[in-house]
Amino acid sequence: MDVTPVYKIFKVMAVEFKTVPYKDIKQWILYTAPLVSKKRFGNLYEQALALLTAHRMKLSSVGVDVKNDPLAEVGNISVGSLMKVGSYSEGETSINFNNIMTQNLATDAELALTPYGIQYLGLRRMRIMPITSAGESYGRA
Repeated sequence: MDVTPVYKIFKVMAVEFKTVPYKDIKQWILYTAPLVSKKRFGNLYEQALALLTAHRMKLSSVGVDVKNDPLAEVGNISVGSLMKVGSYSEGETSINFNNIMTQNLATDAELALTPYGIQYLGLRRMRIMPITSAGESYGRA
């Protein structure tokens, strides 16, 4: 598989991985490719593959420099990127967060953990219609 088109999109969309060697990014793209359908995504296939690859790399802490920053991995799980302050109080100190994961289906909760996963979900919603069944039996009495 020629990963060049996906790699070009990846480098623009996932600048945080600029220090990760090409060969490593290529491997991640190849590992992720079977999870993204060319037929379903059509002309957005390369973009979807780049986003899902970046999502998986982010969850795996690829490119995190743990040697120079012992808290680097902890810092990746940022409240700022996952939740926004919904309300706060001063007396008796109370802070509530709006969790973006509640806006997604339970099966997509992992994708809501990174900005790349959320963008991937957006592309997927544009291209793939979910099928739901209400259990009705048509034509039967």
